[in-house]
Amino acid sequence: MTGMIAAGVCIALILFNLFSLGVVVWRCRRRTEPLSLRLAQTGFADPTPPVSIVRPVCGLEPHSELTLRSTFALDYPDYEVIFCVQKKNDPIIPLVQKLIAEQPEGRGRLLIGDDPISPNPKLNNCFKGWQAAKHTFIVLADSNVLAPRDYLQQMLVRFAPDVGLVCSPPLGIMPKGPVAELECAFLNSFQARWQFAAAAFGIGFAQGKSMMWRREIVEEAGGIAALASEIAEDAAATKLVRAAGMKVALVDRPFGQPLGKRTLRAIYQRQTRWARLRRASFPQMYAPEILVGSVIPMLAGAYAARDFGFEPWTAAALVALAFAIPESLANLALRWPTNWVSPLAIVARDWVFAVIWIDGWLGDDFVWLGNSMTVREASDEPADRAA
Repeated sequence: MTGMIAAGVCIALILFNLFSLGVVVWRCRRRTEPLSLRLAQTGFADPTPPVSIVRPVCGLEPHSELTLRSTFALDYPDYEVIFCVQKKNDPIIPLVQKLIAEQPEGRGRLLIGDDPISPNPKLNNCFKGWQAAKHTFIVLADSNVLAPRDYLQQMLVRFAPDVGLVCSPPLGIMPKGPVAELECAFLNSFQARWQFAAAAFGIGFAQGKSMMWRREIVEEAGGIAALASEIAEDAAATKLVRAAGMKVALVDRPFGQPLGKRTLRAIYQRQTRWARLRRASFPQMYAPEILVGSVIPMLAGAYAARDFGFEPWTAAALVALAFAIPESLANLALRWPTNWVSPLAIVARDWVFAVIWIDGWLGDDFVWLGNSMTVREASDEPADRAA
């Protein structure tokens, strides 16, 4: 009897996984209608209104020039770029100054200083940029986001009367080495997939990589300092928008984040930080996250195998293939980074994620950009965030 139950759990989770892959392939499909036509249907008086882009930067990364330069290569008529740095001696400053000087139209500005409005260093860095922004639409964009030429149009087209925020999860691109492939498996067909699947059913949540706001939504909630209500600004953004009776919408296709080489330590620390933040802000949705990978189905399949005349290891391997192959095919269909390593990275990711999920329950503290932080103050908040 218990073997039958285990087999049922295994099959149900395999089908749920396949369903979510189908949803994301449909949701992120390439659209045939021109973006300009869709923008004209948004109802804006001006389909391309002026936009302020606020980019907090901190330290030099391998692809900093590529990603920051992309901000000035947008095919958009009227926008400003505000770079925010906290320290006068930050090594990113000469690069930012060079990029701004290359723009004959004077489109870019650099603001230096810190406004300690929260425990979140990124939000503190963004504060001055938000205050200085000239326009109604404001984008908060991380420094490692590679903006396509239609970056702003892709976000604007997703606005509707009931949408208070449009954002994009990161899509890992340009990986170098098997460890970076593991990070692609985390970012792309796992985290981005489930975020798009949630949004498809009206429970979208924010991701801080690229967030486009209508300024009045934030100002009515008390200004950008309202995003300090949670340790993570994207969790606060989700709750702010929902409290206003509005939704978080996602772009049609996620924006790239160049990865280059990665280390297992860096991936584990980043994923553990995100896990602890999710658990603190939305624990009721964090709890079932363990079900969305292949680990529980593999264990259930192995347990049920002997009742059906199979070896447990054979059953576990078949279940792993039932997860890894469809996910790799979905990546191919979406033209997301995929190669022969991808199925192995997917299986490895699920087992690493199981450890991270447990770690997310056990700890409250982490270090981010040299800042010691904790989620303890947020641990009693209500819960409703997806994986």
